[in-house]
Amino acid sequence: MMNPNKNLVIILSVCTVFLFALPGYSQNKLVTYPAPEGATLNNDFTIKVRIDGNDWLPIPSYLVKVDEVKAKDHSYEDASVGYFDFSGEVEVSVTYNKGTIRNAKIRPLSYDIQPQINGNTFTFKLDKPHNLSVEVNDDIFHNLHLFANPVDEYKPNPKDKKLIYFGPGIHHIENEELIVPSGKTVYLSGGAVLMGRINIDNAEDVKVLGRGMIYHTVKGGIRIANSKNVLVDGVITTQCATGGSDNVTIRNVKSISYYQWGDGMNVFASNNVLFDGVFCRNSDDCTTVYGTRMGFTGGCKNITMQNSTLWADVAHPIFIGIHGNVDNPEILEDLNYINIDILDHKERQIDYQGCLAINAGDENLIRNVRFENIRIENFRQGQLVNLRIFFNEKYCKAPGRGIENILFKDITYTGKNAELSIIAGYNGERKIKNIRFENLNINRQVISDDMPEKPRWYKTSDIARFFVGEHVEDLKFSK
Repeated sequence: MMNPNKNLVIILSVCTVFLFALPGYSQNKLVTYPAPEGATLNNDFTIKVRIDGNDWLPIPSYLVKVDEVKAKDHSYEDASVGYFDFSGEVEVSVTYNKGTIRNAKIRPLSYDIQPQINGNTFTFKLDKPHNLSVEVNDDIFHNLHLFANPVDEYKPNPKDKKLIYFGPGIHHIENEELIVPSGKTVYLSGGAVLMGRINIDNAEDVKVLGRGMIYHTVKGGIRIANSKNVLVDGVITTQCATGGSDNVTIRNVKSISYYQWGDGMNVFASNNVLFDGVFCRNSDDCTTVYGTRMGFTGGCKNITMQNSTLWADVAHPIFIGIHGNVDNPEILEDLNYINIDILDHKERQIDYQGCLAINAGDENLIRNVRFENIRIENFRQGQLVNLRIFFNEKYCKAPGRGIENILFKDITYTGKNAELSIIAGYNGERKIKNIRFENLNINRQVISDDMPEKPRWYKTSDIARFFVGEHVEDLKFSK
């Protein structure tokens, strides 16, 4: 087995912890993490944070890259990442170092965080942890990704033989890959930068914890393969894929990628996977559920993403179903997407559009999918919904078998760029069945079969700007 501490460059630093309490009030706590010497930073923003009435503490602004798709090619742009931990209430100050602030925006917009602008600095308060995009002058490609975490309660003991510990500093891994055995906990301290990916393969009872980050050029980031009982919590990475695994929890993990095929949080042939409070800004699909793919075999069951934020610079925020096993057909079932903010969707290719997309290929049967309490902001280009049974010869060997029992509940879209959504089956044997839209709100208009403003000769889907093709049964819209 590889010695995980071999060839590491460790540069010690100390986090700052500030406590403040008044009689009758809950304690405020603020933890900041200085950047290690040699870290790649971005000076577009100066970030500070404080507990009200106390000294400002600096927050390092790290460089990350994001993908802007232009007319014929991709452009890799420099953005920023900052992070800290807190409880109670804190005040944040952001200074824009590139010029005049015409406007400042903090997203997701559903949080209703209103910055107060004074010159080239703006401030705002937080009373709970959030993963945020801070944008000046409507510039989404040179923005600040600000991750205000809950306080990290884990207290690592570097002498624990079950612990693979990376303290503050820059860490170079042998062969650029850390292979994690069963029973181990990997801890990336705040202020740690890992120059390699974490590979959990054929392992059980593994944890990856902390506030540190995997360097933004490391493809693959975190890989969970053929493993059981895995927890990944709190870290920043490029990607976090799960394949052939069972009982996996991904919590408060931040995924930012810029390179080709930079999917954020794929699931292949796995069961019982929970994503909770994650943030994905990716250069391909943010989150997917597939059957057989990438050497993993089988269907998927009980996959949940909740309390999360998705931003697809390319392809889909949520994508289900294209890959499977035509020789031994599979089922993808019991999938839940609950309390999610979708900040962007940009895809020019019609075949790969859809914020909420289920495309059944490779003889897959997809059933029992729930989309609930999802807020979709004014994305750049694409569709709200894409439900299709299809034969995409580029990626599939056969069409899917069916899409059944899909609920869209409390879906809100506010914007002007949505193209025509698509719901279409394949033939008389490969149908889409039992699709429910409850309280679908498009630009403050609730779409329902009994809405009074709908002309009686219209289909309800016409009002929603959905194309409903052949072989679709039992489609209903209600308040």
